[in-house]
Amino acid sequence: MTVNTEAFIKENNIKYVLAQFVDIHGVAKTKSVPAHCLQDVVDTGAGFAGFAVWGLGMEPHGPDFMARGDLKSMTVVPWQPGYARIVCDGYVNNEPYPYDSRVVLKNQLKAFDEKGWTLNTGLEPEFSLFQRREDGLVETVDNSDVLDKPCYDYKGLSRSRQFLETFVESLQQVGLDVYQIDHEDANGQFEINYTYSDALDSCDSYTFVRMAGGEIANDLGMVCSFMPKPASDKTGNGMHIHLSLSDKDGKNLFGDDSDENGLGLSEMAYHFIGGLMHHAEALCAFAAPSVNSYKRLVVGGAASGATWAPAYKCYGDNNRSAMVRIPYGRLEFRLPDSGCNPYLVHAALIAAGMDGVERKLDPGAPCNENLYTMSAAEREQRGIGVLPQNLNEALDALEADTILRDRMGAEIVDEFLKVKRNEWIEYMRHVSDWEVKRYLEFF
Repeated sequence: MTVNTEAFIKENNIKYVLAQFVDIHGVAKTKSVPAHCLQDVVDTGAGFAGFAVWGLGMEPHGPDFMARGDLKSMTVVPWQPGYARIVCDGYVNNEPYPYDSRVVLKNQLKAFDEKGWTLNTGLEPEFSLFQRREDGLVETVDNSDVLDKPCYDYKGLSRSRQFLETFVESLQQVGLDVYQIDHEDANGQFEINYTYSDALDSCDSYTFVRMAGGEIANDLGMVCSFMPKPASDKTGNGMHIHLSLSDKDGKNLFGDDSDENGLGLSEMAYHFIGGLMHHAEALCAFAAPSVNSYKRLVVGGAASGATWAPAYKCYGDNNRSAMVRIPYGRLEFRLPDSGCNPYLVHAALIAAGMDGVERKLDPGAPCNENLYTMSAAEREQRGIGVLPQNLNEALDALEADTILRDRMGAEIVDEFLKVKRNEWIEYMRHVSDWEVKRYLEFF
């Protein structure tokens, strides 16, 4: 154990360290390790029975999944005094494990590391605050939050401040530079913005954000939900990703003030977008990975006027109806929802974007018009395709995308397909309340 680590544990009165990794869904998994055993987690790893976790490609008779801690990631857990968290990479038989999401992303980042490049990403998580009723169903915490267009509403923001302040201050304690909090477009929905960082740190931080939101809300008798679409007539919870690529001197490789389109993008950035367009349908599987995700990615509007989610395959200047929006000199990928596995989304973005760069793929012309109101005939004339409208369509696209599979790794893609195909089958066999109400006495 290093002197700095010993000092960290002593100064923060750490008694236990949560050795944490994520399953294939991006859900945090942990073991609680007494602080004096931390070095064992760093050197050897905390052992897990991999078959007990979603998507690790293991059987009951397989070797242990060893979660090895990355000391650079260790922070306190503000809502659990005496606890720290350390983010882990998965190892099996003393080798980085290709089914581990963080390992998958690190493998994609190696090519950037060799060039001295850094992929910077800024995430914008949205979430919904609920409370459970006596019948077990949920409703918004603030029963006065009923406006048809509640976005940026002061009252809605103010009346949930107990949770929001505790949440934000906990994130600030571990170094997340939260600079904005707002009430979003659905009742009981909020978004926090914090300063961008390198891609790996962004994913580690987002996992911590979801851990914090869930437990702080639980302590207050609430439910903090990152479900993509909690209500059919309200906007869903997105998790937009801002991307830029910098070289070893800090120059933005995606930026170019001479861009004839006025978007401030370099030739490399356009080819990167070309890769995102070419692989868009397959990217959907990782960015919108649940059955519920496609209730968000719908063609049409919501009660407040728009879904704010991309249903169409295109990019544009300040176009929030497009899959990729262009804040000058960088990209905003608007497809992901808050229920995604951030490591796999980032890995897929790198694989798709760099395929575009290497093959110099043309993304086509930008579109800065409202795609929600554009007719199907006009979209077809302009070559603007519709993104998958259910999980099965997205999985079919991923299975057919051999380039993405080869670049990300056959192990993780095949395991993802297996787990998600089962999810789709379970959904298709489920009889919903809507079906019973519609068909019970229909015939």
